[in-house]
Amino acid sequence: MGFGNMQKMMKQVQKMQKEMARVQEELAEITVEASAGGGAVKIVANCHQELQEVHIDPAAVDPDDPTLLEDLVLTAVNDALKKSRERAAEEMEKVTGGLKLPGLF
Repeated sequence: MGFGNMQKMMKQVQKMQKEMARVQEELAEITVEASAGGGAVKIVANCHQELQEVHIDPAAVDPDDPTLLEDLVLTAVNDALKKSRERAAEEMEKVTGGLKLPGLF
């Protein structure tokens, strides 16, 4: 591999790094939503896997059965986090062209 090819490759890598940094910043603004119990619990998370909103329908609160609400919240949170990871991976794949880089989603 000649020096010119190496320089070209390094420029491409630097460009990809800048683009990946831009996408990482944008992921904080991209949100996904998940729900459980027919919408009784709704969760909104961003693509940094941070919860942004939690909505619980008052009808879902049964003081005699707190376990049901706990299960609904757990299900919705796990689904929202899964969706956010998948969406983040999709956005990064646009930059990397499907190249699997260690440490990225």
